[in-house]
Amino acid sequence: MKKVLAVIAALIITVGAYAQIEHPVKWAYAAKKTSATEVTVFLKATIETGWHIYSLNVKDGGPIKTSFNFTKSPEYSLVGKPIEPKPATKFEKSFGMDVSYFENEVVFQQKIKLKSPQASAVKGSLTYMTCNDHKCLPPEDVNFSIPLGK
Repeated sequence: MKKVLAVIAALIITVGAYAQIEHPVKWAYAAKKTSATEVTVFLKATIETGWHIYSLNVKDGGPIKTSFNFTKSPEYSLVGKPIEPKPATKFEKSFGMDVSYFENEVVFQQKIKLKSPQASAVKGSLTYMTCNDHKCLPPEDVNFSIPLGK
């Protein structure tokens, strides 16, 4: 009877280990004041080895591109669109097209114009999809609040 219980316990532990949710991307944020009325915010993705996230510029029919949605505020406005470094590009069979992506880490930037001296943080959300050579994880939404400092 003890052997049967030990086998059942081992199976439960093994199944639990396989059921863990994977999070191969960690996000960090910072802001740098570039003038009295302008700030650049930085959104950094640190990506585990073997995984990648996609560029801001992916054509329709491909993977979910990385995107940012900044919360509208009377205290600040966006200057232009988010920018990214030059991505790697390769043909991915699973999507049947060339796709641009980032491995290891990437820092996206967004310029912000301050409309109020009381502006204390830039808030919003980002969406990204991560894949490796064997699978893709469902797109993930992450809320952020980036302190602007004084």
